[in-house]
Amino acid sequence: MHTELQLEGLHSPGQFLAAVLSIVLIDVVLAGDNAVVIALAVRVLPRGQRLWGIVLGAGMAVVLRVALTAVAAQLMNVGFIKLAGGLLILWIAVKLLRQEDERVEGGGRTAATLWQAVWLITVADITMSLDNVLAVAGASKGHLGLLLFGLGLSIPLVVFTSNLLARLMDRYPVIIYLGAAILGKVGGEMIMTDPRVFSLLAPPAWLVYAVEAALAAGVVVLALLLKRRRTRG
Repeated sequence: MHTELQLEGLHSPGQFLAAVLSIVLIDVVLAGDNAVVIALAVRVLPRGQRLWGIVLGAGMAVVLRVALTAVAAQLMNVGFIKLAGGLLILWIAVKLLRQEDERVEGGGRTAATLWQAVWLITVADITMSLDNVLAVAGASKGHLGLLLFGLGLSIPLVVFTSNLLARLMDRYPVIIYLGAAILGKVGGEMIMTDPRVFSLLAPPAWLVYAVEAALAAGVVVLALLLKRRRTRG
């Protein structure tokens, strides 16, 4: 009697288990960038609202990821989509730093509402998650249950990591600027790996790394310059 497991491209229990492990590893590895932007966004909220901001933002982003899965591969190949996404991430990084500065200058008063934070989290997470969606979709090999498992697993991972980062930012404010620099690096990577940009420039690896480093530093420098200008004003 033939008992081999037929799971939409997963033809044995071993393959199914391997796919599950791959999805878990992908979520763990790729959760970091998303956790950084969420931690930065909720940093300006009162402590009592932070967990709600993390859960709502991550939850909305996962729902949208499921909706985007069907077109993620096509979007990744559309010219200037990743370029626009990279520029958006750079803007969000600077905005989050400015919100933090306003909170500090206001004596600890919040510079954003819960829903403003959730909106920033959702936009940034979706912008940064196309690679994640494609990786999970590939590892699930067309199995809808595994795909939903992979996207759903990212919620507790991101909630735990971003909550931990937000607490560390309270104790060590320098992490805030490090997080913004990471977002600058992610934005640079998205810009330089845009299919149209890559085909036009054909950049060597060193140039890609140089742009990422320049934008990582540039985000922090720009935020500091804006802060200095506002202080003088």
